[in-house]
Amino acid sequence: MTAQDAAPPASAFPAAAASPARPGARAWIVLAVLCFVYVLNFLDRQLLSILAKPIQDTLHISDSQLGLIGGLYFAFFYCFIAIPVGWLADKTNRVAVLTVACAIWSAATMACGLARTYPQLVVARMTVGFGEAGGVPPSYAIISDYFPPGRRGTALGIYNLGPPIGAALGIAFGAAIAAAFSWRLAFLILGGVGLAAALLIVAAVREPARGALDPVQADAVSGKTGFWPTLIMFFYRPTLVLAALGSGATQFITYGLGNFTTLFLMREKGMTLSEVAVWYALVVGIGMSAGIFVSGRVIDIYTKRSKQAYALIPAASLALAIPFYIAFVWAPSWQLATLFLIGPTFLNYFYLSSSVALVQEEVRPDQRVMSGALLLLVMNFIGLGLGPTYVGAASDYFRAAHPHNSLQIALYTLVPFYVVAIVLFLWLARLFRKESQSAEETKL
Repeated sequence: MTAQDAAPPASAFPAAAASPARPGARAWIVLAVLCFVYVLNFLDRQLLSILAKPIQDTLHISDSQLGLIGGLYFAFFYCFIAIPVGWLADKTNRVAVLTVACAIWSAATMACGLARTYPQLVVARMTVGFGEAGGVPPSYAIISDYFPPGRRGTALGIYNLGPPIGAALGIAFGAAIAAAFSWRLAFLILGGVGLAAALLIVAAVREPARGALDPVQADAVSGKTGFWPTLIMFFYRPTLVLAALGSGATQFITYGLGNFTTLFLMREKGMTLSEVAVWYALVVGIGMSAGIFVSGRVIDIYTKRSKQAYALIPAASLALAIPFYIAFVWAPSWQLATLFLIGPTFLNYFYLSSSVALVQEEVRPDQRVMSGALLLLVMNFIGLGLGPTYVGAASDYFRAAHPHNSLQIALYTLVPFYVVAIVLFLWLARLFRKESQSAEETKL
């Protein structure tokens, strides 16, 4: 099969149905359960960065080691295992794949709390990444089969509230537990909650029919798409690749910053763990949640007018975030820093709902899980894998000359990546404009 055979024309799968059906109560229940599981997914993932200071003090690890364990080591399993898991979920029961994945990452989170050495913690975090690889892509596809075109941006925007809620709860409860007891107990408790969530998935989520709500039904597509044709299709489509690269450049910033924000606020701004549990949790919980929810609504409104909105909305939000980010890094006190942090926390995540909705709309129903996994592969390997690794290494590099503010200098060096992400999204908008012009010329 050629690349052209594997890539269906974008026009064959319109962005929205003419009259989208109203989702029933079952759809909203499923969305709530999947969002809860995503909260735990992201909470477990972020707990290492939230508890970075006490973990460093106990295991005696450097910023570079912390960056590797939160970045490259974790992302290696998380990104690459997601591809075969996505292919498996496209061919089998997506709910079953999600359930097993949730159980694996939750047990591995408990193992993090039992780690006595750095290598043991590395193995446990890699296993968390292995489990979490089966969490998000199946959920994207399940939601897309419970919600029709025209409503998926909002549904996926609500689902993507999982990261901010998970991060906020992790900061609040993880930091509070660590401050009152120990960082190990935080991992053990949250891992146990995740094991209970796996049982909740089995009880509440049913496997939906694939593509039943799409303008082109799944059974109207000739045959099932295999692993390699889907892989070729994704990387043959410039719009999908640019969306993934733009998202990756953005995540380089968000993960590079996110994995070191708590350590930065505590070590260089004088914040205590108890203050982190309240004020930083509020900033993340309110700012990121509002940004992701608002972005989903905005995308549903403006993509009905033009597909360029999938690219222009993230580009505009990132441009607006730059001055707030610089002010956050510069601020002389933690109080002022957390105030300025509200800006990038709100604006940095508009790309997420946009890119996820774009990929789910642009591919066939039987390609959605693997396409979502490919999106995550590109953007998470760049962002999650390289972002924290880079910031940790940069901080250690600057420490010899700037022992008291090496993290501050390292975080300043993330600013050019905002520009890279904006350029990539503007390039994507240009491609959509050309597609629209070609479609108009064809009609004439």
